[in-house]
Amino acid sequence: MLLKNPAGWMPRVCDTAYVSESAVIIGNVVIKGDVYIAPNTTIRADEPDSEIIIESGCNIQDNVVIHALGGSAVVVGKNTSLAHGCIVHGPCTLGDKCFIGFGSVVFNCMLGDDCVILHRTLVKDVMISSSRLIEDGAVVNKQSIADCLGEVTVDIADFTGRVARTNLVLAKSYSKLR
Repeated sequence: MLLKNPAGWMPRVCDTAYVSESAVIIGNVVIKGDVYIAPNTTIRADEPDSEIIIESGCNIQDNVVIHALGGSAVVVGKNTSLAHGCIVHGPCTLGDKCFIGFGSVVFNCMLGDDCVILHRTLVKDVMISSSRLIEDGAVVNKQSIADCLGEVTVDIADFTGRVARTNLVLAKSYSKLR
């Protein structure tokens, strides 16, 4: 369901994106090509001067919430995966090819490219360099913690790459069923 926000902004969705009928997208939202938006996702840029941009090749899985506070933006970089039930709350910028795991919460952050945040993790008020790994259940809410994160391993990079490729196929397959 695509809805205007109180300021009259209507979501803009590329023809090659797939948006589930049960997803709710409100306001100043731009969804670029080859994006997969799964069932029960909520994407809201409904507060004043808020915006959300989802770059091409992303997959936004079931029950994900993306919301931008008034006067802020959420930018989801190319080929990024937001796994089931995670929350990305603006202000927030996710680099290209990031992975946010099941049930994780990301708020007021900047992530470099290729970052992996595993499951049930809190990341708040930090900047994370490219190719960093945040383990399951971690709390990263101080820059000193963010600066000490390890790098993404080959096994984890292979896993997140498979997730992204699978969901790109889903986006293309479901789009053909319209």
